[in-house]
Order: sequence, then structure tokens, then C-alpha cells
Amino acid sequence: MAKYAFTKAWDQVPRGKLAEIKQAIKTALNIKSDPQFYNRMKGVPEPTMSEADAITAIFNEIGITEIWG
Repeated sequence: MAKYAFTKAWDQVPRGKLAEIKQAIKTALNIKSDPQFYNRMKGVPEPTMSEADAITAIFNEIGITEIWG
């Protein structure tokens, strides 16, 4: 598992919010496809600092604080 994968946070997202969170992350990272999203979720490529901040903020909005790893 990549150090900067956000699968830990993704596994904590309530089922009813998955589509909303996925779209928010895709928008924040300018991702157009699901394969790109899943690669980024696995930490490939590693996020920039601004991307990591955006991902952290999205998960923090729904109360998820353990994000990386």
C-alpha cells in the first residue's frame, strides 16, 4: 500500500455518500475517469501538497480524520 493512498478514509465513507465524495475528489484533482480515480486512491501518483490538502478537507467535512495509508 502506498504511503499516500486514501483507501483508509475511503473505507470509512458511509455508503450513501460514496458518489458525492468520489465526485468531489475527482473535481478537486481534475480527474476525468474512474480508473484515474482508483489509481489516485491507491497513491499513484503521489498527491502534491495542495492535492493532499484538498483530499483531507473533503474527508474532514464528513468527520473522517484518518485518511492516509
